[in-house]
Amino acid sequence: MYSDVLKNLEDRMRKTILAYQDELKSVRAGRANPALLDGITIDYYGTQTPLNQVSTINVAEARLLTIQPWDASTIGPIEKSIMQSNLGITPSNDGKIIRLPFPALTEDRRKELAKLVKKYGENAKVSLRNARRDSLDELKKMEKSSEISEDELRNAEQDVQDIINKYTKEVDSITKNKEDELMEI
Repeated sequence: MYSDVLKNLEDRMRKTILAYQDELKSVRAGRANPALLDGITIDYYGTQTPLNQVSTINVAEARLLTIQPWDASTIGPIEKSIMQSNLGITPSNDGKIIRLPFPALTEDRRKELAKLVKKYGENAKVSLRNARRDSLDELKKMEKSSEISEDELRNAEQDVQDIINKYTKEVDSITKNKEDELMEI
């Protein structure tokens, strides 16, 4: 009866975790990672096109990404898009390949990024709590309309709490791993 509510809750929480992990990909950890460029689009013949659809992106070294556009005329727009993104990286090109050197992170920048990771983690937890609140409201409505009994409501509330505890621990674990990655470099 209330299993649909729990299933929807699990789905929402899984989506929150995935969104959180995607958000963390944009946090530059001092290493070259092609995922940092996922959100960058360029104006390609009048259409905003993702960078990875107009070029090949490679990790040349631990701190160097190379972008090889398929159409040489896109080098300028690609560089412009990278400069406008707030990655803090200055691209350079030789007419065929764009190079993105990633400087080593300073201690202050690492601490700043660790705070940002914590903020993203807190946002993910807020989203989890909102999903819990919505599920509990739905369960209470079901109890009020006599779809489930009071005992079933208590059991369902406990199940909801168990689910949120599981996903909160997962967010904490992901946050800790990312902070450790930032501080070890």
